[in-house]
Amino acid sequence: MPTAIQLKGDHSQAAAAGRAVDWLARRWMVVFTLVAGLYAGLPWLAPVFMRAGWPAGGRALYALYATQCHQLPQRSFFLFGPQATYSLDEIQRWSGPSNDPLILRQFIGNAEAGWKVAWSDRMVAMYTGVLLFGLAYWPLRRRLRPLPWWGFGLLALPMVADGLTHLVSDFAGLGQGFRDSNAWLAALTGQALPAAFYAGDGLGTFNSWMRLLTGSLFALGVVWLALPHLEPAVTETADQGAARFEQAGGARPVYRD
Repeated sequence: MPTAIQLKGDHSQAAAAGRAVDWLARRWMVVFTLVAGLYAGLPWLAPVFMRAGWPAGGRALYALYATQCHQLPQRSFFLFGPQATYSLDEIQRWSGPSNDPLILRQFIGNAEAGWKVAWSDRMVAMYTGVLLFGLAYWPLRRRLRPLPWWGFGLLALPMVADGLTHLVSDFAGLGQGFRDSNAWLAALTGQALPAAFYAGDGLGTFNSWMRLLTGSLFALGVVWLALPHLEPAVTETADQGAARFEQAGGARPVYRD
């Protein structure tokens, strides 16, 4: 039979759990924003650490995010250099003549070129998009219906198509595939746009725009699909926690929108 001390301890634990659940239910969007902001922001600290003279911290971030991204330098942003992006030929001036992606991805920058962000431009668009679209969702949440699965599929499809065509193109060798010259697009548009728009991966090229736009559309789909379902799930969990706390003899926490 439990003693009075045990019952008091159980009640204290239940009270703490009830307060924690209620706090999360009322501030889940704050937690989401902080986590999304941290995850999206850490790759930008890698070049900051390298520039600041703390290479151990910078290389740790490069290693961490290398598990989630190819980190090819010609498809990444650079900080603290004369350009925000570089072509493959420009990267090879520093990294060597190899087209091997496993070798190219090891180039993180230098004092002349600047230092690359710890993941590619597409990943920047995706995860920055999750953060920004999440912030935009909050004031619109009462008027916004959850995105159906087929709608998410439509928003994700452009990124799938862009990523797959990049992958197939890269089998011919980096810098040598049909997505590197985009001659097909030049022919389709009658070369109406500047030649620099069609070729390569630099900022402002067709490839760059497609990675940024499709990554952003995917982020929109994720937020629009997930957050409208997450909010009622968090609220339900809070109600269940509050009910258990009340059964344990505490005052029921009040959820505030």
